Amino acid sequence: MRSSPWVLLAIAIVAEVIATSALRASNGFSRLVPSAVVVVGYGVSFYCLSLTLKSLPVGIVYAVWSGVGIVLITLVAMLFFKQVPDLPALLGLGLIVAGVLVLNLFSKMQAH
Repeated sequence: MRSSPWVLLAIAIVAEVIATSALRASNGFSRLVPSAVVVVGYGVSFYCLSLTLKSLPVGIVYAVWSGVGIVLITLVAMLFFKQVPDLPALLGLGLIVAGVLVLNLFSKMQAH
């Protein structure tokens, strides 16, 4: 069974957010379990990301991966690390989301 490239991209994004969150908990790779989560998480993320590039344009894939990842990691930082974004940060996140939407809704980029 072949997975949808969008499902693979979603898995890549979630794995990257988990890995990035664990990176902070790894304390400079001095803690074994969080360090292992970082390595596995980034491995899964980049593997799934590479599979999406077989059928979707790299510009679209990277825009969605990075844009959604930035928003999700900001939510994780708010919930688990008590890092609350200020107004300029929220405006910047809004611009990133708007850029991803413009690319996906209006771009004429085609898959190869």
